[in-house]
Amino acid sequence: MKIDAHQHFWQYNPERDAWIDDSMQVIRRDFMPSDLQPVLEKNGMDGCVAVQADQSEEETEFLLKCAAENPFVKAVVGWVDLLSEDVSTSLARFSGNPLFRGVRHIVQAEPDDFMLREDFRKGIGALGAFGLTYDILVYARQLPAAVDLVRRFPRQRFVLDHIAKPEISGGLDKEWTKNIRRLAESENVYCKLSGMVTETDNFTWKQEDFTPFLDTVTEAFGTNRLMFGSDWPVCLISCGYGEVLKIVKDYFSPDELPEIMGKNAVQFYGIPAGPE
Repeated sequence: MKIDAHQHFWQYNPERDAWIDDSMQVIRRDFMPSDLQPVLEKNGMDGCVAVQADQSEEETEFLLKCAAENPFVKAVVGWVDLLSEDVSTSLARFSGNPLFRGVRHIVQAEPDDFMLREDFRKGIGALGAFGLTYDILVYARQLPAAVDLVRRFPRQRFVLDHIAKPEISGGLDKEWTKNIRRLAESENVYCKLSGMVTETDNFTWKQEDFTPFLDTVTEAFGTNRLMFGSDWPVCLISCGYGEVLKIVKDYFSPDELPEIMGKNAVQFYGIPAGPE
């Protein structure tokens, strides 16, 4: 089964979605399952994981509704208030739906020490009882706090989104490289090959721009802890779905691709296995 491990749906709201600035006008519209399904089919993908883009429980409900009505949406990574004293109540409610497989908080928008907060860590500690994963969305400068977090919770399954958003056009940064290796030392952490095309100057790039970054994460995590994610529709700011897919397909060997294009996502998110 070929799985896109990272994409989004939304009904565009200018006030709520103010993060979509003037440089991103191409995604200032609705993006729904009916838009994605033909794209997945054209590119030989069997399904996807829908990831939250808004910090609200309404967003989680919206994504679960999308998944219930569209069988190609295999799992949902939603949002709950991990800082709340009642976090377990919310997790229990959503976990009644088998498509609810994980949680994400947009930490990149928070202070760099956000993941060190005791109330946040209490929320992370509540995930395990429900068998839920956690998607780490940070900038490269926030990686040290992520390293500390995953070491505190060795039994919790984590995945790093967008390889921590390094500045691709600037070439490898020594601190990013060091911290990626430190993060990967924790075997409970996976990494998504996603979001790279929009971390480029003026959203332009060449295939070889990604090679040193792919070299680094592959050496650090191994092919058994990497998974492909398109970051659709955000990727459309820079290029089409097929071009994002080609970056990964051209880098890895045919023997490595089955893990990265599906098996790892199925294992990580607990997606019922289907045909290869």
